[in-house]
Amino acid sequence: MTQIVFKNTKNPAPLQNYVKNLKFVDMIQDSYLSVPAPAEGLFKDNGSRFISFAYPVETEEEVKDIVADLKKRYHDARHHCYAYRLGYLGDRFRANDDGEPSGSAGRPILGQIDSRGLSDTLVVVVRYFGGIKLGIPGLIRAYKTSTSEALDKAGQIEKIAGKWFKVTFDYQDMNQVMKILKDMDLPQKDQDFGIGCSLRTWVRLSGESDLLERLSKVGSSVVEEIQ
Repeated sequence: MTQIVFKNTKNPAPLQNYVKNLKFVDMIQDSYLSVPAPAEGLFKDNGSRFISFAYPVETEEEVKDIVADLKKRYHDARHHCYAYRLGYLGDRFRANDDGEPSGSAGRPILGQIDSRGLSDTLVVVVRYFGGIKLGIPGLIRAYKTSTSEALDKAGQIEKIAGKWFKVTFDYQDMNQVMKILKDMDLPQKDQDFGIGCSLRTWVRLSGESDLLERLSKVGSSVVEEIQ
């Protein structure tokens, strides 16, 4: 966890610089599109069947579990190709051809995810070979079309990127802290209002610098980012 200590700050310059450096977040788009729920599509060509599955995911572990489950369920299929993009920046991605000619399966799947501006999204296409080779152009068309079928059925949902923080403070500062959270309409959980008070709150990335700046004015506050 990243700890940002406000309590008994004799020299506020480091804190002011920290908050100032976060100001750039306000200019970053912290909302992005994903799929709201699993969906399935189907494309057929010359006897081959391409069954596509779209899923909302957030981690590589989820991706591995889903792909493993589909390989088990469709164990008699020739190929289980997939692609995903993760994170609000979309900077984590992968395309897997699973034995198809290089670039003929995973890349077209990822291309359909990207053409819709999606992230936190996985698409797996299970192929049952029909006995007739489709050629690389035919494969690209098949994986692209089957992926499009699943994503069209899945629809889209807006997601907001943010962070969880643990805020610790003295009892006498409780009203000040609670007013900040109420004014910013932030959710809370794990509240403990004993002699030493603490709670957890979530803020969208574009509001992070504002929250930290407000909490810095609470003399006893200690803020920890929860990874």
